[in-house]
Amino acid sequence: MSAPSIRARVRAELIQEIKTVARRHLATDGANLSLRAVARDLGMVSSAVYRYFPSRDALLTALIVEAYQALGDAADAADAAVARDDLRGRWLAVSHAVRAWALANPAEYALLYGSPVPGYAAPDETVVPAQRVVFALAGVLVDGAVAGRLAPPVGTPAPPPVRADLSRLLQQRPPALAEEHLARCLAGWSQLFGLVNFEVFGRLEQVIDDREPYFDHQMRMMADLAGLPEGTPGGPGQPASEE
Repeated sequence: MSAPSIRARVRAELIQEIKTVARRHLATDGANLSLRAVARDLGMVSSAVYRYFPSRDALLTALIVEAYQALGDAADAADAAVARDDLRGRWLAVSHAVRAWALANPAEYALLYGSPVPGYAAPDETVVPAQRVVFALAGVLVDGAVAGRLAPPVGTPAPPPVRADLSRLLQQRPPALAEEHLARCLAGWSQLFGLVNFEVFGRLEQVIDDREPYFDHQMRMMADLAGLPEGTPGGPGQPASEE
């Protein structure tokens, strides 16, 4: 494969510089991006920026996709750092990685999970990156189901309309999960982002002072709900597998 031409390299570098400046505007102005303001900071005329991003929405989409990918990378790296058979440890590692990324990147997190941007409709290219965290959580449960280590679902069963949605999701990307376990995975996913939203957007002020233990406790309760065992096979609290 031949090396990129000088023109292609310059274009790629300028696109990256535009996105870097746009991220700074996210931190100060929120998602109300102005290509004119970005161009001014770059010392360019606004028409020059339009050669690389034809609209504000195109620039927003690029930032959203990159933010979702960065969040997904953090979740996947945390999962990969834990032993595969430590199911609860993996669930908690993914959850804490999401929280840590959000706290370190509040402007990007707000772009993804804050108030909708007026006039902006996310295109299909944002869908797959947006699914990476829930697939990381579901992957933990799939591994537990394959190994026969998930506890039976407890609590209120899903009503028929919800079961229909769960069945549709399983048909689209069929993991080795029962509908009720998938329902509990989705409950943990929504709880995860609800907790992070409350913290990032200041909803825990004068309510919870020590937030990391609170977050950990909540996600451990979600692990209980999902049926994830404590420890690893043969480890404390887990019987050794029978040959």
